Amino acid sequence: MSASSGGSPSFDTYTDEDFRRTIWRALRLVAIAVAVGVPVLWWKLGWRSAALLAVGGVISGSGLFEWLRLMAALTSRMDSGAQARPLGPVLTTFFLRLALAVGLLYGSLKLLDGSVFALIAGLALGVAALSIEGLRLVKSWTV
Repeated sequence: MSASSGGSPSFDTYTDEDFRRTIWRALRLVAIAVAVGVPVLWWKLGWRSAALLAVGGVISGSGLFEWLRLMAALTSRMDSGAQARPLGPVLTTFFLRLALAVGLLYGSLKLLDGSVFALIAGLALGVAALSIEGLRLVKSWTV
């Protein structure tokens, strides 16, 4: 993270690269949580609940990744010196991912007879990972 005049990072010096690193760290947290949670759920509740957690984690992680792509495209358009990426393909993949997520949700709920709470936990992983990364940023700004 960039440093301000006082030597400690602050919100004023938060850059696009800092945003990218934050999202990638959140994606890594989601992947770790899925990698740890799937075997535990498989052992405790069966493979169907583990699959539901994996589906929720994939949807959550793909959502974070698409937001990263969307924000990168928007910030490149706002930067005057940078070559702007066309928004059409980014928005198309964003909405296609949403449609695929809806299809995955419907299909997993229809075909897998596992715990719906495992699916909800998988879907919540992205929010939890971003919250953890947000708390890390706040801590680095205040310490």
